[in-house]
Amino acid sequence: MVDENFDVAIIGAGPAGFSAGIYAGRSGVNSVVFDEGIGGGLAATAPIIDNYPALPGISGVELMEKMKEHADKYCKLHLSEPVSKIKKLDSGGFEVISEKETYKASAIILATGSGHRHLNVPGEGRLAGAGVSYCATCDGFFFKGKDVIVVGGGNTAFSEALFLKELGCSSVKVLHRRDELRAEEAYIENAKKAGVEILLNTVVLEVLGEQMVSGVKVKNVSTNEESVLDCGGVFIAVGVQPNNELAKMLGCSLDDAGFVQVDERMCTGVKSVFAVGDLVGGVRQVVVACSEGATAALKSLEALGRNYPY
Repeated sequence: MVDENFDVAIIGAGPAGFSAGIYAGRSGVNSVVFDEGIGGGLAATAPIIDNYPALPGISGVELMEKMKEHADKYCKLHLSEPVSKIKKLDSGGFEVISEKETYKASAIILATGSGHRHLNVPGEGRLAGAGVSYCATCDGFFFKGKDVIVVGGGNTAFSEALFLKELGCSSVKVLHRRDELRAEEAYIENAKKAGVEILLNTVVLEVLGEQMVSGVKVKNVSTNEESVLDCGGVFIAVGVQPNNELAKMLGCSLDDAGFVQVDERMCTGVKSVFAVGDLVGGVRQVVVACSEGATAALKSLEALGRNYPY
């Protein structure tokens, strides 16, 4: 049974999805944003977002709450309603099937984002939730007074390291497998000033502990020397993997890493299907995701037989 028809169905309520909903609604398009949770995506887990224009130092949760409130003025929000399947209809358009209802839409904007990439080393899965974490904002409180390790070399890793240090962790070490960091210099300098220790050319071989994390076994890739670093927590920030199941279902082309391939207007090559945000890889920044969401929403007007204004 079809519950409701929409012009555009946006799957995913992160920065790209909310932005698409705002721009679609302001263009007079009947749109809906679905999300399996309460919205916000990985951006909501960022302790601090210091490079979003006009809002320096805002937390990810606060920024995404503001976007959600803004989007709610222009489109319907179907949060905590996962979409399990999307079918292309012979008559045109799509059938969007969620856990609650079935809907029809003339165009689809995929903003399903990405999930945390794992190290895939012994002990990681077994101790997940028992000292292994992928979100400092979510779990950092439980590690006050403890020695912790952050694995990664990008902005996320250093943002989380600084957050954990300021939260009251006894010591914070950042481990990066290469000899050069990927993070912006500002993140690195702030972390150093706060007393974060940085270990380069270091890979994790195993997460140690019985019931709880007690340390990590590491290897220096330059010297091949192995050692054990004692710690009470391991925060893993080594990148993301795209949530591309629906994109595969619709026949979108993927690159070797699984990201959806799009053109400059966020078109996937599948008629009336667009993809935005972390799902398409590239420069993974909130401001870029918002731009892509706006572009896809405006471009979708053509799929609806309306004039594209730019």
